[in-house]
Amino acid sequence: MAMPNCPKCSSEYTYESDQMYVCPECGHEWSMNASAAEEVIEALEVRDANGNLLTDGDTVSVIKDLKVKGSSSVLKMGTKVKNIRLVEGDHNIDCKIDGFGAMNLKSEYVKKI
Repeated sequence: MAMPNCPKCSSEYTYESDQMYVCPECGHEWSMNASAAEEVIEALEVRDANGNLLTDGDTVSVIKDLKVKGSSSVLKMGTKVKNIRLVEGDHNIDCKIDGFGAMNLKSEYVKKI
């Protein structure tokens, strides 16, 4: 029997653990007895500095100069960040910024455009 893809991130690398399926990529666990229609995926609720709800794919702008950890560079206020991805954790925005590369940002330092 083929393992089902993860209902949260669609990963194909799921495995069985006791009476649960587990996704090693996002850590999501669900019951083997639950159908895909019964599985409820909790959506991340991430808000910007102004309280606007952010979603994957949004474009945001940095609201203050931010020091880049491990570098002498500074991410300037007003820098546009396109096509963000929301993730769990303290730095809840995953993105790529031209001239800086892949980076994680805190939602409290950006505003939705």
